Amino acid sequence: MPFQYDHLRTLTALVDEGTFEAAARHLHVTPSAVSQRVRAMEQAVGKVLVRRTTPVTTTPAGDVVLRHARQVLVLDEDALTELGTGDGNRLLPVAVNADSLSTWFLEALATVAEELGEVFEVHREDEEYTTSLLRSGTVMAAVTSTPEAVQGCTVEGLGTMRYLVVCTPGFARRHLGDPADPALLAQAPMVTFDRRDDLQDRFVRQALGEEPRGPRHYIPASQDFARAVHLGMGWGAVPERQCHEALATGELVAMAPDHPVDVRLYWQRWNLRSPALDLLTDVVRRHAAARLHPLAPG
Repeated sequence: MPFQYDHLRTLTALVDEGTFEAAARHLHVTPSAVSQRVRAMEQAVGKVLVRRTTPVTTTPAGDVVLRHARQVLVLDEDALTELGTGDGNRLLPVAVNADSLSTWFLEALATVAEELGEVFEVHREDEEYTTSLLRSGTVMAAVTSTPEAVQGCTVEGLGTMRYLVVCTPGFARRHLGDPADPALLAQAPMVTFDRRDDLQDRFVRQALGEEPRGPRHYIPASQDFARAVHLGMGWGAVPERQCHEALATGELVAMAPDHPVDVRLYWQRWNLRSPALDLLTDVVRRHAAARLHPLAPG
């Protein structure tokens, strides 16, 4: 056997805890024992598995072994749960984009937590980058915008998250004229999630046919992003579910209601038969169907 069970547990603990000392405390062994186990795994495969940085990170070979280790531990926990001897404290790591987490995904997790008693470690990441966490073995499932399955995973469509380009009436008068001219959005102040967020840029290119030139505010939290738009700091593409009430009351105005920004979302998960992962998938599928727009063909 190239890998011993204790060695696999040690690798996951090392990556999760970040240092050899913290992993040792978690496993109730010495840091030397952690180091010896990792070294034994590396000797068995003939490759370096972890970078001795702070925090510890995995190499490409380590990603493969880490994913294998987590899958072995999931199967082990499933068996213990079925036998009625599990401790009920299993940690299920998942990745999701901030807007999904704020508008519908957290409700799905709450349902699973209540039914199974599992606990979750949520990694918040842009939907275009969550698959990297699947590849590295960091998470077992992810909401992603990538329709191509990561190796060792299955993929299914969840639906479309719709964003509307909105601003306050006062912002529109100050920056877009009276009546407001949406063509001026390209040079008006905008709110952006972070430097990888291209939703606003995508709207300007597709709807206006030009590059955005206005100043940007970077607000890297979903609720705070929407709040910044509500406060008139700039215009932004806000999830439909976060702005429909404000649009109805007139607190916000839609600048281009016929040009929403749609993001197609998919669910990728390990191709592994696990009651906990199966239940999570089913609940996520149901919540997405109730709260997202259907995926259009193509």
